[in-house]
Amino acid sequence: MSRMRVMGWVLLLSAAGCGYRFTSRGAGLPEGVRSVCAPVFRNDTAEPGLEVLFTRLLRQELVRAGTLGGTGACEATLEGVVRSVGTGPTVVAEPVFQGGTAGTASRVASYQASAVVLLRLMRDGRVLAETEVSGAEDFLPGTASGVSGDVLEVEANRRAALHRLAETLMREGYDRLASNW
Repeated sequence: MSRMRVMGWVLLLSAAGCGYRFTSRGAGLPEGVRSVCAPVFRNDTAEPGLEVLFTRLLRQELVRAGTLGGTGACEATLEGVVRSVGTGPTVVAEPVFQGGTAGTASRVASYQASAVVLLRLMRDGRVLAETEVSGAEDFLPGTASGVSGDVLEVEANRRAALHRLAETLMREGYDRLASNW
C-alpha cells in the first residue's frame, strides 16, 4: 500500500473519530419530508434585520438541497429563532520596553462576531427535529486611511462577518436536521 494511501486512511479515520460525519447532501429530512416552507425567523436579539439575513440564507440552503417548497406546497415548516448575537474584541498583550523597563501593552488584534440560532422542523404542530447551532467569525478592526478602528469600516467588517457566520450556521443547521444529528 502506498504511503499516500495510508495517510489518506489515517486522515479519514481520525476525522471519523473527531465527530465528523460524511453524509450525502440528499440524506433527507426526518419522516421523509421533501418540501419545506421557511417563514421569517423570530429575532430575540436587539439587533434589527438578523431575522431576514438568517431566513434568506436558510432558504438558500433549502434551494441547494432541493427541499424548498412553494406557497401551499409544503409538507413541513422550518422555523428559526435568532437567540443571541454578540461582538467582542480579541485583545493581545505585546511586550514593551521603555526606558530600560519591560512591560506589556494591550491592543485590539481583531473582533469576533458570534450567534446562536435555534432551528425547528415542524409538521402539523409536532416537532420532527430540532437543533441549535452556534459559532463565531473573526473580523478585522479596519485600517481606513491609516487610522485603526474607523467606526464605519469596523461596522462593515462586522456585517460581513455576520453574513459569513449566518451562511455557515444555516448550512450546518440544515445538515444536522437532514442527518438526525
